Amino acid sequence: MIKKSFALDFQWATQEPFLFCVHHLDHYPVGNKEFAVPESLLKGRDMGQDFQLKDGFRMYHGESVPGFPVHPHRGFETITIVRQGFVDHADSLGAAGRYGAGDVQWMTAGAGVQHSEMFPLLHQDKENPVEIFQIWLNLPRKNKMAEAHFKMFWREDIPKLSLDSGRAEVTLIAGVWGESRGLPPPPQSWASEANGDLGVFLIRISPGGAIELPMTSNGVERSLYFFSGDELSLNGQALPPKSGHQMGGASSAKISVPATSKQSVELLVLQAKPIGESLAQHGPFVMNTRDEIMQAFQDYQRTQFGGWPWPRHDMVHGPNLERFAKLPDGTVLRPKTL
Repeated sequence: MIKKSFALDFQWATQEPFLFCVHHLDHYPVGNKEFAVPESLLKGRDMGQDFQLKDGFRMYHGESVPGFPVHPHRGFETITIVRQGFVDHADSLGAAGRYGAGDVQWMTAGAGVQHSEMFPLLHQDKENPVEIFQIWLNLPRKNKMAEAHFKMFWREDIPKLSLDSGRAEVTLIAGVWGESRGLPPPPQSWASEANGDLGVFLIRISPGGAIELPMTSNGVERSLYFFSGDELSLNGQALPPKSGHQMGGASSAKISVPATSKQSVELLVLQAKPIGESLAQHGPFVMNTRDEIMQAFQDYQRTQFGGWPWPRHDMVHGPNLERFAKLPDGTVLRPKTL
């Protein structure tokens, strides 16, 4: 049952416990030796607050390297899915990473963390497209002040399900699909709650293909985002391209693409039972009450959530294309070692 439909723009409407979802798709140019956008292409932009698509890309809060220089979070999680390009992570715990082209980073801000998320233009001989989904996921009251934590899901380890004789593929980022289960989420996440029924699925269906979304239990809210392709039907109802659809109650859904379609279809699906607690949000802090929001600001001013141990606010990790994750204890993980 579709409860609500809406057009997809830059930021997408979500259902609780998801706070929001943003689809970044930027066609960055050839980079320079600083992994940055050439200065000649920065004219006419609202630097530091560049969210308007110009020449095919945005700089966001970046001044030379696009992305999000150091900023704080408390009380929720970020799930960052990189489909094209790279993201350089650095945080106040001393952790760092470079991930991309199918990797996912899942960060629990918990009691507080500062981090930067930059999109280095690593190629000086060709363009640097970047495509990212970032999802904000609320934490239950009992875990809002948990210790900050992050996990890297390398693309080689994320389950991919081939369905309908190969005409459909499901990338299982979180949750359960039939007999398959996603990688373990961070321990304090709502996704780790046995009754949370949280799922994050990326779906691709070729022309003539069809799949059945798993049946949800009572109380689960599900959102479908039809972000790529031209023809799609949901339970026999045609859906317009670039549209979102919120569903509620125990439900299944048959998704199909006509054989006459000229394009494959891609969808993002988010589902979970709501946490069902009061919510107070101000900028990068998500708590249960306004008093807790004020406390978050005071704590950040007092402690800086551990300070910033890196030499620059828009930290990038050099020219090497190799992906890695450096944990706060100094352990370095790479895809082949996980």
